[in-house]
Amino acid sequence: MDFDFSERSLDLQQRVDEFMRAYIFPLEQSYNEYVENNRWEVFPQLEELKNNAKAKGLWNLFLSKDYGDYSPGLTNLEYAPLAELMGRVLWSSQVFNCSAPDTGNMEVLAKYGTKDQQNKWLIPLMDGKIRSAFLMTEPDVASSDATNIETEIKKEGDEYIINGLKWWSSGAMNPHTKFYIVMGKTDPSAARHVQQSMILIPVDTPGIEIVRPLQVYGSWDSPEGHCEISLDNVRVPLTNILMAEGDGFHIAQGRLGPGRIHHCMRLIGAAQRALDMMCIRVHDRSTFGKKISEYSSIRQDIAKSRCEVEQARLLTLAAADKIDKYGIKGAKDLVSMIKIVVPQMACTVVDRAIQSFGGMGVCQDTPLAGFWIYARSIRIADGPDEVHMYQLGRNMIREING
Repeated sequence: MDFDFSERSLDLQQRVDEFMRAYIFPLEQSYNEYVENNRWEVFPQLEELKNNAKAKGLWNLFLSKDYGDYSPGLTNLEYAPLAELMGRVLWSSQVFNCSAPDTGNMEVLAKYGTKDQQNKWLIPLMDGKIRSAFLMTEPDVASSDATNIETEIKKEGDEYIINGLKWWSSGAMNPHTKFYIVMGKTDPSAARHVQQSMILIPVDTPGIEIVRPLQVYGSWDSPEGHCEISLDNVRVPLTNILMAEGDGFHIAQGRLGPGRIHHCMRLIGAAQRALDMMCIRVHDRSTFGKKISEYSSIRQDIAKSRCEVEQARLLTLAAADKIDKYGIKGAKDLVSMIKIVVPQMACTVVDRAIQSFGGMGVCQDTPLAGFWIYARSIRIADGPDEVHMYQLGRNMIREING
């Protein structure tokens, strides 16, 4: 398959790679130790890294050219290898202002926000001055079906009143987070896919309570965190609605497509780094009188891992290319495929690398355990495997049978 990468895209790949090696890899362990010991505090050198990336033109690279003046001019396909490079260090994408959930929130505001909403929230986000969170998932319903969402958004006079309980609100513990995009129902009696709306809520609005941060396989994912949040008679102006009442489901579908490309490419970067680490490890260690790399089972694991990483990479690039050419709807099947294939691939490849490292692979001395947690979590986040397989199988049956 032939992918057309511009000279500028290839240059950016080289520059991001050089930046990672020069500035981020040397600080990887220091960052991890700091956030582990100073929960919900931002790494002191992060702002310096961000300013450096911005000065070098490595900033907001994810916004595709469809976003006009907000975009640096790349396609989704051209950004995909950059996301892979960032995936080699779990926290690095924020250095380039390319980290979730801010990327999705910026896309929403750039595409659907009013000029006032963009001036108040989008511009500071794009400048890297603030962070944000996205509140959709709820503990009391199966949130993989967005029509199940129960949070109430009720109009009263010149305000909306919001009541509900959210969880897995990623980014909400970050001290720089200043607003949430919240999905709820404005009209439960309407047709299923026009009951929902999205609304902007500043974090200091009365009635918001962070019930608790949630661990992910024992990790706090500091300083961003994932929270359970109660919304109790939270009041915001009518102007805080995104688009119009009933447009929430439509916005959610548009938000998730490019984000799945980003997640998958970052996972491919993590898997590739895990494989590289495995190759070095087995070459340097010996058991029972010979190098670990000489065992047939190890060579088979490495061979299978290389095949699986490359297959996943090509599939994800194909999905990004199809989004560029035909939009989210035209690429929906390929997006489902990568969401099914890539997280499982990353889990498998990283697990093989962990096994080759032995005890070192499961502790904080390597990034492998964090890579596995990330990959396993994405099998649930942004739509669980089962939903994507259900939809992809349904679409395939329809296509074959006319």
